Amino acid sequence: MRRVRPSDVQRLTVGETADRYVEMVRAKRSTGALASGTAEVYARDVVTFAELAGRERVLDDLTGEDVDAVLLRFARKPDGRRSPAAAVPLPADGRPSQSAASQARFRRSVSAFFRHALVAGWVQLDPMGAVTLRPRHRGGLRAERRALTVEQAEGLLGAAHDLVETAPAARGRHDQRTELRDGLIVLLLAAVGPRVSELTRANAEDFFVNAGTRYWRIFGKGGRTRDVPLPAPVAEVLDAYLEQGRRLLDRGREPKALLLSWRGRRLARGDVQAVIDRVLARVEPGRRRGVTPHGLRHTTATHLLAAATDMDAVRRVLGHADLSTLGRYRDELPGELEAAMRVHPLLGPVEGRAQRGG
Repeated sequence: MRRVRPSDVQRLTVGETADRYVEMVRAKRSTGALASGTAEVYARDVVTFAELAGRERVLDDLTGEDVDAVLLRFARKPDGRRSPAAAVPLPADGRPSQSAASQARFRRSVSAFFRHALVAGWVQLDPMGAVTLRPRHRGGLRAERRALTVEQAEGLLGAAHDLVETAPAARGRHDQRTELRDGLIVLLLAAVGPRVSELTRANAEDFFVNAGTRYWRIFGKGGRTRDVPLPAPVAEVLDAYLEQGRRLLDRGREPKALLLSWRGRRLARGDVQAVIDRVLARVEPGRRRGVTPHGLRHTTATHLLAAATDMDAVRRVLGHADLSTLGRYRDELPGELEAAMRVHPLLGPVEGRAQRGG
C-alpha cells in the first residue's frame, strides 16, 4: 500500500479536496478522458461525501471508522432522484433507503476519490483499507423486485396511453402541453429499455423508416450504435409527438433534440424521473409501484426474456456487447417457472403425443 510521508501531506479540508477533485473530473470530461455520465456520477458522489463527512474536517484526519459512518449515512439518505410521493420512506428501524446498487456505486466513487487523494498528497494513507462495511453486510439493500410485474407494467403503459389520448382536450397553455411527450417517454423506456442517457441524447433525426418499420438509431456506450425497431403502438405515439407535441414545445433553442421541456430545452436525466412519477400518479393504486428509468430497462429485459425472446436479440435491443451482461438485467417474475413448465417444448398436450405416436 502506498504511503505518503507526513511532511509531504497537504492539510486540506474535505471540502477543499472535494472541490479540487470535481474540477479534475470535469477537466477529464472536457478532454474526453472520462465519459460525461461517469464524470457526473463521480462529481455528485464526492460532493455528497463531503457533505456527509463534514466539509471543514481535514481529509487526512478521516479514519476507516469515519468512512464507515459516512457510508451508513448515505445508505439511510432518502433517494433525492424521486419525487416525495415515489421516494422510499426511511424505515423506523434505520434500514437503508438507498438501493444496493446506489450504495455500491457511492462506495466505488469514494474509493476512487481516496486513490486520487493519496497520489495528490492529500492523505498519508488511504482509509478505504480500514473500512469494514461492504454492500453485502448492510442487509435489506436491494428492492424486492426491480422489474415491474406484468400487471404493474400494464398499469403504467395504460396510463401513458391514456395521457396521450387526453392530449387534444388537455387544459393549460397551448405551448406548455407535455402529454404526448410524457406518454412517449414512458413507452420508449418500457418497450425499448434504453439507458436514460441514450434517451435524453436522442435527436428527432435518429428515428427513420425502413421497409415500413419505424426504427430508432440509438447512440450507446463506447461509440456503438444500434437500430431498434419500434412496436407499432410506440411508433404511432412517436409520430403524433413529432407532428404535434414537439412543435408546441419547440422554441428554436434545441433544433435537433427529440425531448424538449416546455421552455424548449433538451430534457435532462432528472427530468425523466419526474415524468415517470407523473404518469405513475395516474395508475390505480393496486397496480402502482415506483420505478426508475433503469428499473424500466430491467423490466424490458425481464419480460422479453420471460417470453422466450432470443437472448442475442435482447442483447442487441439493450445495447450490450456481451450476452453474459444480461444476467444483471434479468429479474425473477412470480409464476414464470410454472408457466414455462406448462409449455415445455418436449412435452406437448397428451392428445398431441398420442397422435405423433400413432
